[in-house]
Amino acid sequence: MSAAALPAAESTLAEQTRSVLARAVPLTVTTHGLRYDLVGVHSVNARGQVRMRLPADSLPAAHMACAPRGALAAPVEFTDVAPVAVRDRVRARVTLSGWLARSGQEAGADGVDLRLDTARATLATPEATVTVGLDELVLAQPDPLAVDEGSLLTHLADAHQDAMTRLTRLADPWLLHGAVRVLPLALDRHGLTLRCEYARNQRDLRLPFPAPVREVSRVGEQIQLLLSAAHACPKRRHLPARP
Repeated sequence: MSAAALPAAESTLAEQTRSVLARAVPLTVTTHGLRYDLVGVHSVNARGQVRMRLPADSLPAAHMACAPRGALAAPVEFTDVAPVAVRDRVRARVTLSGWLARSGQEAGADGVDLRLDTARATLATPEATVTVGLDELVLAQPDPLAVDEGSLLTHLADAHQDAMTRLTRLADPWLLHGAVRVLPLALDRHGLTLRCEYARNQRDLRLPFPAPVREVSRVGEQIQLLLSAAHACPKRRHLPARP
């Protein structure tokens, strides 16, 4: 049984975007052509609206204080970084372009609360950059594993490297030719993605789950089903363990 023989359901672009917004920690705000990097300052409500708590001494907060009519044009970029230390760890970037405005509270000594009224959303992956419809973005929900994905993947990499190696039996043999290690790259309700690294480059192996995962507690069950399928495949050479 190969990975290609399994169902290949995927999340929609809007769902992928909402998942990045849900789990991304770093973001970059650009105002008046100046970029300002922040970490862990945003939240996203049920309708996908972004709110941020900016430091009072930050450039965006200073620009906001001088903004006419209390609104400031600003693109905000969210970076989705793989939790496991693979090569090329940036998996996606979401850019929301719109207007920053106060969220109804006065600025305090410790910061200013802002909301972002989005006018345009784009999702950039290694494959392409696409525009995401705002109506679809409002209606979409993040993947049910998005928030817990980081801890799940680091656990797989740290405690179950042997299982990750066994799962490569589901790949076509050519994918493993010259590979030096395999690591978990991404996880969502539809499947697990492994990164196969070679001396000079890397390729990704998508392993769809037999059935979508609706809650975190069922991830292990689906991975066991993949391992059972891999066990039925002919044995191939083992990849080196993670250093």
